[in-house]
Amino acid sequence: MTSLTRLILGTLISAACASALAQSWPSRPLRIITPFAAGGATDIFARGLAQALQGPLGQPVVVDNRPGGNFAIGTEAAAKAEPDGHTIFTVTSSHAVLEALGVNRDKYQLMRDFAPVAALNQTTCVLVVNPAVSATSVRELVALAKARPGQLNYSSTGSGGMLHLAGELFKSLSGTDMTHVPYKTGGTARVDLMSGRVQLMFDTLTDAQANLRSGKLRALATCGAKRSPLFPDLPTIAEAGVPGYELPVLIGIMVPKATPRPTIERLSQEISRAVLLPELRDAWARMGSESTVMAPDELGRALEGEIVKWGNLIRTARIALDQ
Repeated sequence: MTSLTRLILGTLISAACASALAQSWPSRPLRIITPFAAGGATDIFARGLAQALQGPLGQPVVVDNRPGGNFAIGTEAAAKAEPDGHTIFTVTSSHAVLEALGVNRDKYQLMRDFAPVAALNQTTCVLVVNPAVSATSVRELVALAKARPGQLNYSSTGSGGMLHLAGELFKSLSGTDMTHVPYKTGGTARVDLMSGRVQLMFDTLTDAQANLRSGKLRALATCGAKRSPLFPDLPTIAEAGVPGYELPVLIGIMVPKATPRPTIERLSQEISRAVLLPELRDAWARMGSESTVMAPDELGRALEGEIVKWGNLIRTARIALDQ
């Protein structure tokens, strides 16, 4: 047998094995690892996806919450999972920020250890304050922060995440000095905000809206490039007095890097179908998020672009994220 014959035979055998694997997948229940606590926005999105995938895949799909460690606990667990398509992982723009900073690099590297699969949705954050705070607009908050440098505290779901970056970007563009108070979960961050232990927070619109509608918190502005349909009277931060401020949030799905390509493509197709189901799309829209379809390569380019964007921003704006 010549070398060329062996090469051709090996290629055919590999293709046949990949095809057989794709046809037999999934052979057992799937789990979605999410590095966020139960009850938060990303957890809600993951559970909606899990429910939508069970029928088409013919297997149960469960959500495995692993918060903590600046997302390292869940992300590292996903990176080390068997690359057979039975473990998938929720990735957010926060991971791009951490990658740009080099945080958790000893535990995982996003684009090295994972393969992109599909997007779920895009959302935005909102600047909220405790009702006892005297500022009722972004301009008033900026004036208050400048009058009391370092005395206003803002909470986040952890150092280096998107909600932390949202505050640091605000400080940089508005010329203010506020103190960051990181929490392990969004729930505890919101509890301390409502109790007055901290004065403000940049929160996801999904997680904040119930407290806004009940009056437990007051919104000053949203963080996106355009106003939210949920709160059309609420200006963006850029409109409200901090030009150039924009902070969209992308949420998607990745799998361990060595997962077979046919499995990735099938999973991508099923996720892209699921996010457009009226019940899922409408439920997410009511939470302030827009269902988004991206092929694996498209999601990969989007994440790589975010890593570059946040790296440039952190350097040029001299944003300190080591608190």
